[in-house]
Amino acid sequence: MAAKDELGTRGERIAEQHLLRRGLTLLDRNWRCQQGEIDLVLRDGDETVFVEVKTRSSVAFGHPLEAITVAKLARLRRLAGAWCDAHPGAGRIRIDAVAVIAPRDLPAIVEHLERVF
Repeated sequence: MAAKDELGTRGERIAEQHLLRRGLTLLDRNWRCQQGEIDLVLRDGDETVFVEVKTRSSVAFGHPLEAITVAKLARLRRLAGAWCDAHPGAGRIRIDAVAVIAPRDLPAIVEHLERVF
């Protein structure tokens, strides 16, 4: 696995554990359809939460959240709709973003933004 892929996988695991500690329940991980992939799908009370995770080893080339563009958010919204079509009864939905800054030999920093779109 390429170093970039390993970092992304590590970031998704860190984000998942962070959200589980906050009381959310995991429904799906790396859900795919023809339109793309959703990193994490969780339940938070009566809401289904679709999470985009962006991971960097540092902020030398910008904060991870800077990689979430308007086009990416629109795609996430379409993907959330596709997930809901495949899983009837999803109820209220929201789209969150999680930034993970994960230096190789230091603890990761996690930033969770709710309702980004």
